[in-house]
Amino acid sequence: MTDYKQFLLDNLRSVPDFPKKGINFRDITSWFINPECVEVMTQCLVERYSNQGITKIVALESRGFLMGSILSRELHAGLVLARKPGKLPVACVSESYEKEYDTDSIEMACDAITADDTVLIHDDLLATGGTALAAYNIVKRFNPKRIMLSFLIELTDEGLHGRDVFPDGVELKALLTI
Repeated sequence: MTDYKQFLLDNLRSVPDFPKKGINFRDITSWFINPECVEVMTQCLVERYSNQGITKIVALESRGFLMGSILSRELHAGLVLARKPGKLPVACVSESYEKEYDTDSIEMACDAITADDTVLIHDDLLATGGTALAAYNIVKRFNPKRIMLSFLIELTDEGLHGRDVFPDGVELKALLTI
């Protein structure tokens, strides 16, 4: 597909005033309803990452699990789940991060990543960057060979600059920037 960005944008549902007044929620579930959108996302991401030597996909709860699982299969890489506290039944490494009105945390299994891994952290949306930065900080503790970040959408409207929370030189890409 020559203009995949426009195709995805045309199929993206926006929900005004959700979860609160003034927020225009970008609902990627509309893409997963349409198998052609799933195919386009898969093709684009596999093409982008197929020659990067990725051994682990870190998928962020919960919408990151959707494409993270597909990428894991297509790239023949292990899938690591980054979950909210208390959801994983094994010893975990955790990281807290600031949200708009409070703090939250994510966790990954202590044995999920090794120094031999090349890691792709994947989530659906980059807005403020808090959750993705927390995942990045956890992954860095494992000292893998390389860390990349992948998003379906990067929001830059409404004063959002999630990219700016990451250190210089971090490899970060999104299918769409809005």
